[in-house]
Amino acid sequence: MKTFEIEKLANEQGGEYVLGMKDLHTHACYMVYGVLQPNEKDRLVKPGEGHEEILVPVTGPVHVTAEKGDYILEKGNAVHVKEDQSFFISNKTDQVIVYVLAGGHCREHHHH
Repeated sequence: MKTFEIEKLANEQGGEYVLGMKDLHTHACYMVYGVLQPNEKDRLVKPGEGHEEILVPVTGPVHVTAEKGDYILEKGNAVHVKEDQSFFISNKTDQVIVYVLAGGHCREHHHH
């Protein structure tokens, strides 16, 4: 088993790291480790064609701005995001908030 320093990688890459094909050598699943800085706004969540994701805020609430309105997703709660859905998440607190997006394929598609 290999260990991945995803917190360090996320911080080095601007707040988000995708643990996926390049590390895992499989298209079956992936995970996004994200870090929202205090008062950071409008980070896009969009699984894309052929993918679905589950968003879980880990250390605090995230503010969700979606087509059907805004709401707060509390830490430890989850929302399922289908391939054709997208929204923005923001951190309206003065603390760093970590979130995880667990993703996988919902149907066969081609990678570029």
